[in-house]
Amino acid sequence: MNGVDPGRLDDQQLMKELETIHRTRHDTLLYGSNDALRAHNVRMAQLEGEYLRRNPRRPVAAGRTREGARCRGLAES
Repeated sequence: MNGVDPGRLDDQQLMKELETIHRTRHDTLLYGSNDALRAHNVRMAQLEGEYLRRNPRRPVAAGRTREGARCRGLAES
């Protein structure tokens, strides 16, 4: 495994890691080797999984749900 076990990061460190991995995602997808992309996928899943474990009741914006997307689509028609 690359990096510190996400369970050992404090909340601030976890958010910093998530911000970094999301910022580098596009370049890794476009220009990284298959091994780099695979490692990126694994690490992102670990970090996001830990975030979701810690924040099971995180606020969800209505527009980011399927129902909200359907309503948005109707309004745009």
